[in-house]
Order: sequence, then structure tokens, then C-alpha cells
Amino acid sequence: MKKNVSKIRVIYADTDAMGIVYHTNYIKWFEIGRTELLRDLGIYYAVFESRGYNLPLTKAYCHYLWPARYDQVLLIETEIEYVKRASIKFNSQIWDEKQTLKLVEGYTLHACTNSGGKIVRIPQDVADLIHQSEK
Repeated sequence: MKKNVSKIRVIYADTDAMGIVYHTNYIKWFEIGRTELLRDLGIYYAVFESRGYNLPLTKAYCHYLWPARYDQVLLIETEIEYVKRASIKFNSQIWDEKQTLKLVEGYTLHACTNSGGKIVRIPQDVADLIHQSEK
């Protein structure tokens, strides 16, 4: 499937007193990668929500390999592992700027729900856009 690579710079607010990125920020960066990947596929999350759908997080996994530090430029690589009837799994890797050192790897799993919170099938046009990226 199609991959997206997003570039960010670690800001001071993302670090602890030692200048090392606080662990929960990686999940936030997974979201940046996920949102940009969907945008690349023509799926704009604001439009998705305006249609009455959401993709709440149901599971997150993050394996910390190396620390990121203040002012470091990072690359967030994101791809869709699978799309099922009512869920999507995104794999993420966070690299140094030259993509020579993998700092973090993980995934997030999301259910598709309606505005009332009920699990529903992923809209067919959205599933089609994702599956087209496989070609």
C-alpha cells in the first residue's frame, strides 16, 4: 500500500528535563502520519467527520528503539496494513532525518463508528480509495 513520509522537528515542549522526547508524543506523531497518509489518498478527515463517521483509536502499540531529542528533525513513515469491514490498522515508523536510524516502530488500530459511537462499516468510497493505493 501507499506510504506517507511526514517531516517534523522536535520542539522543546515535546521533551522532558533531559531534552529527550517524552514517550506519549510518539502517539501524537503517529496521528500526524496517519492524517497525512489519508490526505494523500484523498480522504480528508474533517470531511469524513462531517459525513457522520469517526475513526476512534482502539489499540496503540509503540516500541521505543532510540530516543529522539530536542530540535531533531524526524521522519514519520506511515502505511496502512489492512482495511477490514469496520477497522483500519496503520503501521508507523519514526526515523532520524536521513532515515538511517529507526527510533520508534508501532501501530494504531481504529474502528469506524457513526456520530453516535456505534461501530459501522467503513464507507465504500473510502475503502475504494484505500484499495486503489495498493495498485
